Amino acid sequence: MRLRHARRLHLATAFPEWRPLDFFHHEILHASRKEGSRARVGRLHTPHGTVETPGFVVVGTNGAVKFVDHHAADAAGMELMFSNTLHLEVHPGPAAVEAAGGLHKFIGRESRPLITDSGGFQIFSFAHRGQRAMPGAEEAKEDGEDGGASLKSSRPFPARHKYEVAAASSSRDGPPPPPRVRVSEDGASFRSYRDGRMLHLSPESTVRSQKALGADIIIPLDDLPGASTAAAPLEESVARTHRWEARSLREHLGDVRQQAMYGVIHGGTDECAAAGRRARQGPTSRPRPECH
Repeated sequence: MRLRHARRLHLATAFPEWRPLDFFHHEILHASRKEGSRARVGRLHTPHGTVETPGFVVVGTNGAVKFVDHHAADAAGMELMFSNTLHLEVHPGPAAVEAAGGLHKFIGRESRPLITDSGGFQIFSFAHRGQRAMPGAEEAKEDGEDGGASLKSSRPFPARHKYEVAAASSSRDGPPPPPRVRVSEDGASFRSYRDGRMLHLSPESTVRSQKALGADIIIPLDDLPGASTAAAPLEESVARTHRWEARSLREHLGDVRQQAMYGVIHGGTDECAAAGRRARQGPTSRPRPECH
């Protein structure tokens, strides 16, 4: 068993030499000349157009920006739109999107770039029933306690319901069931907030889903720690994220298509500075994952 695990770890962390991509690159237009500054202005070149950096990326959870159609958003300067893989996994499913010609065609945004995430943030949010979903938030309190410190407790019931179902065990009768979001080395399991079926997300499966969706930029699976996580569990989470990123990158390199994978950098608060430094160092030990 140990030998098999060691071989799997070696295969996940051994990568081919990095080479530039002819369909994706980042152009530096200006770099700050101020001492100690690393600020820069650039331009991302993707298969579906360019993105000025730094820039504002609009989130269209299920492939649509709420209350704004694509034409109005484009006219306002929306260059890059972000969609959530896990929510699209729940419905309509990556296979349905792929059968429709991919996410660009499915949502009618064929001449502008898209980015999809891995689902790591949603797993964290589901695990805490939406109560600690924003970095920097204090530890959430139960709804009704001191007015309720839940960041999402003020949302209407349909919006809150998905967090309850994703973390539920089975029955709707009786008291709230215990959480059922399970995170292991293999990935995370949770219950669909749409139909109640159990779903599993792994570094490999989220990349395959993002391949089916077809966004220009895809993200490896990460294990998101809470804002107030102590040093020991934070280090464990950062280490797991590095292992998951390596497995995600390995899956991506097996079928690159015209997509670039961006790495995820995790850290903690000032009290966990050492773990934060390791978080910044981890992705750079890979062969330029942001350009693969």
